[in-house]
Amino acid sequence: MTTIKDVAKYAKVSVATVSRVLNQKGYVSKEAEQAVKTAIETLNYKPNAVARTLYHKTSGMIGLLVPDIANPFFPELARAIEDVALKKGYTVVLCNTDNELKKEQHYVHALQQKYVDGLILATGTGTYEHYETLDLPVVALDRFVSANIPTVVSENKNGAKAATEHLIEQGCAFIAHLRGPKGLNPADERYEGFKEVVEANGIAHIIVETGFQIEQAEEAVRALLEKHPTIDGIFTSSDVAAAGAMKAAHTLKRSIPEDLQIVGFDGILFGNMLVPSLTTVQQPIYEMGELAIQLLVQLIEKRSLQSYWHELPTTLTIRGTTKGGGA
Repeated sequence: MTTIKDVAKYAKVSVATVSRVLNQKGYVSKEAEQAVKTAIETLNYKPNAVARTLYHKTSGMIGLLVPDIANPFFPELARAIEDVALKKGYTVVLCNTDNELKKEQHYVHALQQKYVDGLILATGTGTYEHYETLDLPVVALDRFVSANIPTVVSENKNGAKAATEHLIEQGCAFIAHLRGPKGLNPADERYEGFKEVVEANGIAHIIVETGFQIEQAEEAVRALLEKHPTIDGIFTSSDVAAAGAMKAAHTLKRSIPEDLQIVGFDGILFGNMLVPSLTTVQQPIYEMGELAIQLLVQLIEKRSLQSYWHELPTTLTIRGTTKGGGA
C-alpha cells in the first residue's frame, strides 16, 4: 500500500511538504504542489481517513437521526439529504432512534466521537435541551427544537385545514381524525387544523391518537367504525395511518369513497400505489430534505443564515379515496 513517504520520494519533496499539500495548510511552491499532486495520482495514494479525522477534528460526515426508517416518509427525506450531501463532499450516516431518548443520545454521543461535522434532527422525544448546548451544527427537520436551531417544516396546520375542508365539501357529516403522538409538533399542528375546521363548520367529529403505525391505525378504525357506523370521513395524520384505515374499511366491507372517504398526510410515493389511490396532503419532501442539508452545510462552513425558520407550503392532492378524485 502506498504511503505518504512513497509520495514524498516520488515527488522529490519532504513528507512535511506532502502533508501541507494534503491539508492545504502552510506555504508550498507551485512546482512542489504540482509534483505532489502528480505523485498522488500516479501512485494512486489514498490518505488515511482516520488519521486525517483525528488531526482536523472533522470527518466529512453528517449524522441524520430519524424516528422510524420503516415509515416511507423518512427514506424519501434521506434521499434528498444524501443527494445534496454527496455533491458537497459529505457522507450521510443514518441513525434510526425508534423515538427512544436513550437510543437517540447513544447515537449523538457516537457521532461526536467520530467527529461528525453536523446533525440533521428529524426525530425527538420532546426533550431537546441537550441540543441547545451541543457543540455541533444542528438543523431540525420536520419538527421544532429551538428558536436557536435552524428549522425546516411544512405548513402542517394549513394542510390539515385543506384536508378537512375537502372532506366537508365532499359531503362528510361525521369525520374521524387519527392524530399522531401528542407533543410532536407536526401531529399537534395537524390536529389543530382539523379541530379548527370541524368546529367552525359544526361538523360531528371524533379524535383518536394512533401514532403513525399502520397496525394501530387499522385497529383503531375498525373499532371506530363498529362503534360509530355513521362515520363517513377520516383524516389521518400520515399516509401510513391512512393505509391502515383503508385496510380496516376493507375488512368491514365499507366501500371507499362511496361509504367512507379518507385523506392522508405526507404525500409519500406509495400513496399512489394503493387501490383506490390515496387523497393526501402533499409535503414537499425532497425540497425539505434538500433545504435542511443546505442550511447545515452553511453552518458547518461558518456562513451566516438569513433565516432560522423555513416553512414550506403543502398541496392537497385529490385522488381515489375521496369523491371526484378518480381511481
